[in-house]
Amino acid sequence: MEFFFRRKRALKTLLSLSLVFASLLMIQKFKLVDNSIKDDMEVKRQEEVSNATLATWDVHVMNCSEDSAVRKNDWFRRLDPRFHQFVLHRHCRYFPMLINHPDKCRNGDVHLLMVVKSVIEQHDRREAVRNTWGREQDIDGKRIKTLFLLGSPTNGKDMKNLQKLIEYEDIIYGDILQWDFMDTFFNLTLKEVNFLKWFDIHCSSAKFIFKGDDDVFVNTKNLLELIGFKTEDRKVLNLFVGDTISKAIPIRNHQSKYYIPKELFDKPYPPYVGGGGFLMSSQLAHRLFVVSEDLELYPIDDVFLGMCLQKLHLTPEMHIGFRTFGIMKRRVSPMNREPCFFKNLIVVHKLSPQELFRMWSVVENKELVCAKNTAP
Repeated sequence: MEFFFRRKRALKTLLSLSLVFASLLMIQKFKLVDNSIKDDMEVKRQEEVSNATLATWDVHVMNCSEDSAVRKNDWFRRLDPRFHQFVLHRHCRYFPMLINHPDKCRNGDVHLLMVVKSVIEQHDRREAVRNTWGREQDIDGKRIKTLFLLGSPTNGKDMKNLQKLIEYEDIIYGDILQWDFMDTFFNLTLKEVNFLKWFDIHCSSAKFIFKGDDDVFVNTKNLLELIGFKTEDRKVLNLFVGDTISKAIPIRNHQSKYYIPKELFDKPYPPYVGGGGFLMSSQLAHRLFVVSEDLELYPIDDVFLGMCLQKLHLTPEMHIGFRTFGIMKRRVSPMNREPCFFKNLIVVHKLSPQELFRMWSVVENKELVCAKNTAP
């Protein structure tokens, strides 16, 4: 009997040891699985952090000191003083954002993004656009979103109050992108490059971009119809359509807004479109962003985009529906205010807010009867 109990105790001991060993193995296995899960979670977390980093505007500090080496060049000494600050600071390309809407295209369902260049003081123009062609809406299942591009108030203006007003306006409408550079004519090119970067980060899912001024008339339905034709014809990849200007040369008239001295540029311009309004595809917008980073900034934004297109070996497409110099170049012509022309065109420049409201209500009136294919 004693042997039996000894044997029984030995078996219990072995069984206990086996259970302990099995438990240790299971604990080790759970640790390995747990570590593996933690590793996977850490990889995912790092990926999320990385994606979040990539999908964030990464310019937070304004550090734009002048390029003093430029002052030593003979051509700079001959350069018209009006261009000195532009040339000394044109290496400064991207700026911090004061107002941002990174979630504008969050759902990935934006068909057409209306992008409008404006300045803080032109509230009445923005209000007219919001209530006419720039209204955010769905047309035949195609979602349209709108953004206004702004810089900061220029020196000498009531900067603090103007900034508070624009921030309040954005609280109401949520459609403003603002960067921390002065809103001047020469800085319009900064709006181009900063928007292209913003679009590439936050809104590349949008299919098409209309970019224009805040004093143009846009026939939204005709614009969507043009997009439909281009999509059917599979001509979207390199789509850049507007009022194309070819064989232009720099203007040497000192009194002109578009005056360019020889020291700055002394060649014919590449083909470009009038900046009053043009249409481009998101695929091309991405490539324009990439090539723009290797080009020196130019003080005329329309021409700068033409230079970017030239770098891609592309030419903007001319379309008679884009009239960025008015329907008739003689502003006194009654044709410039003929509703049936507006009904059959896509973009007309330029109109005051009151004229835009009035023309929009007439053109949208279903009782307006026009001859088919009315065109000036």
